[in-house]
Amino acid sequence: MAPVSKNLQGAAFMMLSMAGFALNDALIKALAADFGLFASVFWRGLAATILLGVLTCRQGSHKWRPKGSDRRAVFLRGGAEVVTTFLFLTALLNMPLADATAILQSTPLVVTLAAAVFLGEPTGWRRYLAAAIGFAGVLLIIRPGGDAFTAYALLAVAAVFGITLRDLATRTLSATAPTLPIAFFTAALITGAGAIAMVSTEAKLPDPSTALGLTAAALALMVGYIFGISAMRAGDVGFIAPFRYSILIWALALGYIFFDERPDALTMIGSAVVVGTGIFTFARERAQERIRHDPQGSSRPISRR
Repeated sequence: MAPVSKNLQGAAFMMLSMAGFALNDALIKALAADFGLFASVFWRGLAATILLGVLTCRQGSHKWRPKGSDRRAVFLRGGAEVVTTFLFLTALLNMPLADATAILQSTPLVVTLAAAVFLGEPTGWRRYLAAAIGFAGVLLIIRPGGDAFTAYALLAVAAVFGITLRDLATRTLSATAPTLPIAFFTAALITGAGAIAMVSTEAKLPDPSTALGLTAAALALMVGYIFGISAMRAGDVGFIAPFRYSILIWALALGYIFFDERPDALTMIGSAVVVGTGIFTFARERAQERIRHDPQGSSRPISRR
């Protein structure tokens, strides 16, 4: 087990990462309503690609070239990221920030199930039950057939499956594949897609205030990426991973302050269900890791339930 100080450091990094992602979402939601979704994706992506390119060169990993299965995985995760970006941001522009963010928090549960089905990773009935309960929480948020239900909620759900495909592709990358070049390629791919979509609709240059906001969004996105990577390298994954759900707190606060959004009781209950089942999944994983690394050489059977 990592020292407590490392775990606390990792938790702080993870909360900063989630703050960065939530702020990026809030800025894009505010700017894209007037400036346009495609133009916002392009200009923000351009700034993020330049920043990632500089970091990649400074790290010295810009010479890395994917080969074989890594090449397929990089292109698959990049394509999934492009589709997910447009799905989620379209949903985000048309529904409350906290609601869209809460739906996205079901991703770890879906990834767990997809890894079992497509990658053959072992799992058990407790994981399946947690996923089913988490899905029930998502249904409380989107409420199919209710007055609060819109087609945009389905786009947010579709984004969850896009992220799942991205994460499965990421899991197939070799251990030697560096992070920054992959992030750079993904950002460049999204920027290119945004450019094509923008030109096909209405190409425009941002005014100074919009440019400042989009640059801030790109910086917030970079904070999310960098501190997210730092968090997962700082301490125990089982301790740090649940702090991902702090993004809901940031989303609720930013939605209330900037968009006067007040989630109703069912949305709050659904969010709590999704977060609770996710934390249960992480706790089970941590318990199984302890069994696998039992210093006494325990002979108890190991399952991933």
